[in-house]
Amino acid sequence: MKQQTQPYSPQNPPMYTTNDEINLRELFRALWGGKLIVILVTALFFVSSIGLAFLSQEWWSSNAKITEAQPQNLAAYQRQVKQFQPVFDIYQEDGTVLVSKELNRLVSSEVLFQRFVNAFNSTNNKKAFLDNSAEFKDSVFNSSAESSIDETRLLYSKWFDRVSASKVDRKDSRSPYIITFQTTAKESSFNLLTDYILATESKVHQDAFNNLHAVVSGKKNELIQQKQILENQAKNQLLVETERTKYAADIARSAGVESPIQTGNDNELFGIDLGLKGLEAKVHALESVKNLSVIEPRLQQINAKLDMLNSLEVDRTVDFQTFRYLENVEQPITRDKPKRALIVVLGTLFGGMLGFAVVLIRFLFRKKD
Repeated sequence: MKQQTQPYSPQNPPMYTTNDEINLRELFRALWGGKLIVILVTALFFVSSIGLAFLSQEWWSSNAKITEAQPQNLAAYQRQVKQFQPVFDIYQEDGTVLVSKELNRLVSSEVLFQRFVNAFNSTNNKKAFLDNSAEFKDSVFNSSAESSIDETRLLYSKWFDRVSASKVDRKDSRSPYIITFQTTAKESSFNLLTDYILATESKVHQDAFNNLHAVVSGKKNELIQQKQILENQAKNQLLVETERTKYAADIARSAGVESPIQTGNDNELFGIDLGLKGLEAKVHALESVKNLSVIEPRLQQINAKLDMLNSLEVDRTVDFQTFRYLENVEQPITRDKPKRALIVVLGTLFGGMLGFAVVLIRFLFRKKD
């Protein structure tokens, strides 16, 4: 009689058997059996990571924190600028003075500080400095003596990235800056950062004096042009007045008016109020005028300003600071790269994982066979 098959139910689940199941006991036995492989691979990577950590190029960074200069840091330069202030002020006829603000930007601590930061980050300034650096030249000629133009430019670009000035807080417009110079030795990092700061500050100083000279020269040219215009106007006015007086003298002569009279008409084009003798004296006086300021009083102010400009000079030797240190430049205590302990730890962990992977793969292939 044929046996009846029981239907499947939660109380009577189906029985499955497979050859692909992995017994954890067998797996641990296989891993224990392959412990020598794991140890050897881990040891190999441990030794290799030690070698990599000690053979990798070292990089050190010297840093400093800077911010805007204080008024006393800029006092000497401010005196140089403000000595020209009367030339830029406007003196009105009623005695009041309109103070010009044209020179204020030249002595602004914020503007001068930003110029230092911009000069520090300038690619052209970095290149000019690195070209005079013995360490950079050694790096270029030793590592890429026969490199192409593109390779040389890439090398420059990498070094440019190692010299930077960046804000501590990017959201704060008045935030201090961290200036950094990274090189292959901590001593050279300190020396190069110090030298680059001095070179950058020197350039900013020269630019500040050049800007002052440009502004003063521009004002001087403006005054010269104003003087020429006013002189031409005064000459024309003098010429017209002389001709008008001559015509009036002719009229007075024809009218037989020798002495001053009262006509009661001050708006007459050719007034003969002075009489012939007075008009002739006026003609003589007008023709003998040498100082045009008599005709145009504004020439006196312009001439005074030009005389002041000719007597003043810009002293480019005065010392001033465009920034101040919050943290001075010091030699670095720890290197940036390589992180030797991290390299050894990660290398060892990777070696151990690779060793376990090799043992596991061997175990799976044997089980499949």
